[in-house]
Order: sequence, then structure tokens, then C-alpha cells
Amino acid sequence: MRWKGRRASSNVEDRRGMGGGGKTLVGGGLGGIIILLIFTFLGGNPGELLGNMAGMDSGTSVPYEETEQEKELAQFVSVVLADTEEVWSQIFEEQGLVYKEPTLVLYSGSVQSACGAASSAVGPFYCPGDQKLYIDLSFYEELHRKFQAPGDFAMAYVIAHEVGHHVQTLLGTTEEIMPLRQRMSEEKFNQYLVRFELQADYYSGVWAHHAQGMGYLEEGDLEEALNAATAVGDDTLQKRAQGHVVPESFTHGTSEQRKSWFYKGFQNGTIKGGNTFENSNLNRSW
Repeated sequence: MRWKGRRASSNVEDRRGMGGGGKTLVGGGLGGIIILLIFTFLGGNPGELLGNMAGMDSGTSVPYEETEQEKELAQFVSVVLADTEEVWSQIFEEQGLVYKEPTLVLYSGSVQSACGAASSAVGPFYCPGDQKLYIDLSFYEELHRKFQAPGDFAMAYVIAHEVGHHVQTLLGTTEEIMPLRQRMSEEKFNQYLVRFELQADYYSGVWAHHAQGMGYLEEGDLEEALNAATAVGDDTLQKRAQGHVVPESFTHGTSEQRKSWFYKGFQNGTIKGGNTFENSNLNRSW
């Protein structure tokens, strides 16, 4: 991805070395339940998440020294965030709306958000309670090493996906979907979560469409994003972790679904076509 020398976002908050802060677990209300519902880029185990959160200290700061690689990664994610600001501001304006830019929080190890405390084990996530994206830059290496999804545009897809959740918050989708958890079984609600996450994948594809139009993509970038989407599908993650899949526990969609909805957004480049909640067959999105 061509990113060096371009505008960086001013909406970046650096909390690296500051610690998570407090032993408070996920609180009540919409903002508080998001992390517990695995409202992150990756699927995960709620019990593991709560265990990590419960073990956090009182947020004592520790010395933090930024490496050259981390410095470059921080610059990269800031430029990608700036690109999403430009794209979504334009799209919202065309719809007669105003895009409120989110803040991206860089942290190391653990962090406190309006959705509760979380460790880097949950992966990048978005909290609608404070409208901020949270990311530990070590996830870049995890994408490469653990998920076999290397490349800067794979990381850009991750950021664009979380921004997609912000778009859902601004459009009212989050407020419509999350309260359903109180009115249905976990298995039934998981089906809504899958559609919710696939829509965020679609929105990330919309951003990629415009990034290509602005001449920012290089050869192989699209393949990097598609590879990343494939690598974090529920079926792929479950096969790796336990050797078999449990479809009723899916919260983000299969590898094929994640890849296909990202690609559909990339093809369309508009919000239209991204209503995963009305699509009768999520496997036939492109």
C-alpha cells in the first residue's frame, strides 16, 4: 500500500505503556456488553477474555520504549485512519449525513475503554460507548505469524473493519441489533452477530474500493486483504483451535463469507448492497 508521505490522522491517542486500569469487568448497558459479546475483529472465548480482564492490575504505568518498527506501524495505522476519514466523510455527505470521526487508541498489553477493560488477547476492537478503536500494534506480527496473513494491507483491512463498526454505530445499526440479545437465545443471537460482522467486512471493502480509486493500492494488496479475511473466519479459527467446527457458535462468519462480503464491498464501493440482515443466503454475496 502506498502510504508514506501522506496525511496522518490527528485522531490517534497513544496509551502505550499506561496499563489497563482497574479490575472492573464489563459493565452494564449497551457499551458494557460489547466486549463480552466478542465485539472484536476476531472470534474468541468469553471465559478467556474475562479471565484476562480479571487479572489486570490497577493500571500502573510501565516504561515504554517505541521500536523503529512500532514507530513505522503507528504512522501507518494513522495514515489508514486518515484515509477512512476521507472516504466515509464523502460517503456520508452524499447521503446527506455528517460523519463523526472516531479516535484510534494505541495501547500495549491492556487497556481500559468505555466497554470495560481488555487485554491484547482480544485483538483489535471497537467500543461504541466511546466511539474509539483500540489496537495493540503487536497484532501486526500476530497476523503474520499466527494467522499467516502478512502484509500492510492485511493490517489496513483490520483497521477498516473496526471503522466499519463505527459506521454501524453512526447509522444506528448497533443500537438496533445489540438489544436483541435480551430477547432471544444465544444461538439465535449469534446469527445476528454474524450478519453484523459481515456488514463491517463489507464496509471495509467499500473503503478499499475508494483507496484503490485514489491510487493507494499496490499489486498484491487486494490478495492480502482477502487472505486476512479468510484467515479469521470462524470455521478456520475453530478448526485450528479444536479440530472441528461448531456452526451455532459462530459470531463472525465463515472464511468464505468474510472474504466474499469484503470483496462485494470492494466491487460496489457504496453503502448500498451491504444489508447483510436482509440477504437470504450469506454464502451468495458475490
